[in-house]
Amino acid sequence: MPTLDDVRAQPVAVKTLRTAVQRDRVASSYLFEGPSGVGKQRAALGLASALLCPAAPGKGCGSCDVCGRIARGNHPDVRVFLPREEGDRNIQVEFIRAEVLPFSQFAPFEGAAALAIFPDADISFPDNHAEAANAMLKTLEEPRARVHFVLLASRPDQLLQTIRSRCQRVRFQRLPDRTLRQLLEERGVPETERDAAVALADGRADLALKLAADGTGRKLLDLALRIDQVVESGRAGLQLELAEELARHDDRELVLDTLAMLYRDIAASAAGLGDDALHFRPEAAQIRARAQGLGASRAAARAELIRDAVAAIDTNGNPQLMLDSLLFALRSAA
Repeated sequence: MPTLDDVRAQPVAVKTLRTAVQRDRVASSYLFEGPSGVGKQRAALGLASALLCPAAPGKGCGSCDVCGRIARGNHPDVRVFLPREEGDRNIQVEFIRAEVLPFSQFAPFEGAAALAIFPDADISFPDNHAEAANAMLKTLEEPRARVHFVLLASRPDQLLQTIRSRCQRVRFQRLPDRTLRQLLEERGVPETERDAAVALADGRADLALKLAADGTGRKLLDLALRIDQVVESGRAGLQLELAEELARHDDRELVLDTLAMLYRDIAASAAGLGDDALHFRPEAAQIRARAQGLGASRAAARAELIRDAVAAIDTNGNPQLMLDSLLFALRSAA
């Protein structure tokens, strides 16, 4: 069972919650905002443990029966309301009335406090689903003593401004690389797979674990290196075939992010930075060799072209056409 002590690399958020518990000033509603995979839900469950654990009141032991039931999701005073599985996943107003309102009106049932936790609250009741969002707002506006709402959101701006204003906001930061490497090591990920996964995860543990699975991060880097080789060859036929392949790729945007990061490494190496400054350190020798031929300005220009292309593809109905243009533009980038 996670406690607040188990939330990694979020000292400000953890201190805020610990202080509130110690002073008996836990807010009726919180908005935990920040990217996915950085500890928001772990912190919400840790807060529940701190409030309900009889073995270590105000802190949570993580091992007693109460903490165990919180972790398993069967404590009556801690409910986790996930988005729907179907459709656009927003929670329907009928569900709020049938499930959320009764909980908020009658809890706590067993302990001294109760928590309603909403992972992906920005998906569950976004502002473009006004009926459900307003029903949730009404619930937040009429809190009962010792009943606490914890909304988790990676895109808090998708929530009604009035919902945001009812909550005490707690910011969660992206995780440092060392924390991600430690997590991957604990999960038994081979050292050769860690660097690419950490580099591409952008401070998110969930994405790092996904990228490390079956060497996905390594495969993305290998593809980025192949794209660079094809671009450098200047062979139009190969570039067209590669553009077609990329247009069908399930993680097309992540491939382009990997390629942009590779060119940023090449630019850094060409500018004289050491191998420790590289995202893809295991490929340092290959990156140094490319830096000598490509140079810092051309590598940086290629990274910028890719960033612009990602934005353009999002609004263009023909990804292959955009990728065709990108690969040819990379070749002539000055």
